[in-house]
This record gives sequence, C-alpha cells and structure tokens, in this order.
Amino acid sequence: MTSARNDTEATESALREPAHQVSPRAIAYWQVGALVGLVVLVIAALVCWFLFPHPWWAFAIAAVLFGWVLVDLLIVPKLRYRIHRWEVTPTAVFTRSGWLMREQRIAPLNRVQTVDSHQGPLMRLFNLSSITVTTASAAGPITIDCLDHELAQRLVAELTERTAAVEGDAT
Repeated sequence: MTSARNDTEATESALREPAHQVSPRAIAYWQVGALVGLVVLVIAALVCWFLFPHPWWAFAIAAVLFGWVLVDLLIVPKLRYRIHRWEVTPTAVFTRSGWLMREQRIAPLNRVQTVDSHQGPLMRLFNLSSITVTTASAAGPITIDCLDHELAQRLVAELTERTAAVEGDAT
C-alpha cells in the first residue's frame, strides 16, 4: 500500500513545475563549454583552409557552423538556465530539462537504486557538480546538472538516507 501511495504522490507532485533552478554559475559553465567548441571549430576551419582548395560551399558551411556556435554561446545557456529545474520531495525526484525538446522525469524514491555525483575538470573550476539518480527504468537515469558542489554533496547524502528508509524493492 505504501508503494501505491508514494507513486500517487509522485505523480501529483509532477503536475507542477519542479521548484529549484540549477546554479546561476551554470550559465558561465555552459558558455565556456560553447567557447571551447568555437575554438575547436576555428582551428578546424583554419586547418581546412590551408590544406584544401576554397570552394564556395565551404564558406557557407563555416558561416552556418559559426552562427550555430554563437547561438550556443550567447542564447542557449540563458535558456537552459530558465528551463532546467529539479526537485526532491519526500516521495520522488523529478527534473525538467531540454530547451528544444523538453523532458520531465520522475523517479519515486522507492524505485531509486543508486545516487551518484560527477564533477569534471571544467565543473570543478566553476564549483559545480551533477547528480545521477539511477532506477530500473528503461528510460535511463535522471540527471540533475550544474548544482553547487556543496548542495550536490548534501543532496547525495540526503537521497541516500531517504532511499534507504523507503520501503520497496527499487525495481
């Protein structure tokens, strides 16, 4: 009976928008990631420029790619910040992500198998971490990207404690 109640509460909480945004530093993190992509694109374009003849379509491709990277650098991080949300309730973890294709994911705590955190070198520079909540779902794990590192550590500990206390078989 507890499992059915938890699933119902998780579904009801999913009807509203998750309460929390990612860290405001995520905008700069995403912009730096896009800037790295821009640098790689410029280097690749220069190498191609010197190694191959210069057909007209190469300029068109370079212009489109350059425009795409500029959008990814200047517009997308701010959109992602406004859209990406997360929340942990007493019964579930849920997220909303995606600026082009939106996705909302809900994992009842009685279905959680593992809780992991991740912090790559660039994330470390911005003091950010990501959390991955794994369930037996065919859709794969739920990821909460770009949380303040300290918040992510507290959240991992809290989720680990909560999932250990929840009845269920996590399948």
